Amino acid sequence: MSLESLIAAFVTLFVIIDPVGIAPIFLALTGDRTPAGRRRVALRAVLIAAAVLILFALVGRWLLGAMGITLAAFRVAGGLLLFWISFEMVFERRQQRKSTTAERSVAEEAHDDVAAVPLAVPLLAGPGAITAVILLAAPAGSDAVRLALVVGVVLAVLAATLAVLLVAVPLDRIMGNTVRMVVTRLLGVVLAALAVQFVADGVLALAGTT
Repeated sequence: MSLESLIAAFVTLFVIIDPVGIAPIFLALTGDRTPAGRRRVALRAVLIAAAVLILFALVGRWLLGAMGITLAAFRVAGGLLLFWISFEMVFERRQQRKSTTAERSVAEEAHDDVAAVPLAVPLLAGPGAITAVILLAAPAGSDAVRLALVVGVVLAVLAATLAVLLVAVPLDRIMGNTVRMVVTRLLGVVLAALAVQFVADGVLALAGTT
C-alpha cells in the first residue's frame, strides 16, 4: 500500500468513527464517574472496538466469499452506506442518531460498564466502521504485509480516538456545539468524496467482469 492509500484509509476510518462527535456522548454516559473511572471506560471501549474491527479486517474477505458476495459488489454497497453516513454528518443527523442509540442501549439493559455497549459497539465499531475495515482489508487477500498495514491503520485511528476521549472534558469546553458542528460537516464532505470513490471503483470492477 502506498503512503497515499494509508492516509486515505486513516482518514476514512477516522471520519466514520468520528471521535470528536462521540466525545460529548462519552461524557454523558460517564458523567457519574471519577476522572480515573472515565479513563478506564475509554481504554476498555477502545480495546473492545479494536478487537471487533481487527477481527473483521482478518475474516472480512472470507466472510464475503462464504456468502457469495464479490468484492466489487461490496464496494458499491459499502460506498452507498458510507455516503449515507456522510449525508447524516453534513445535515446534522448522525449525532442525534448516535445519542438516541446510546440512550436506548442504556435504557433497555442495565450495564455496570458502558464501555462494551454502547461505546465500543455500536458507537466506535458500528456498521459503518466495520464496512470500511472490510473494504480496506479485503483487497489485501492473503498478503500478510498489507493486512498488517490495515490493522496498523485501525490501531492508529483508535489510538487517536482514545486520545480524544481522554481529553473529552477540556475539548468539549473548547469546541462547543458550533465548532463541533462545523468540523462534523467538513468531515462529512470528505467522507462523501471517499464513499463516491468506493462506489466508482466497485462499478468499474463490476463492468470489467461483464
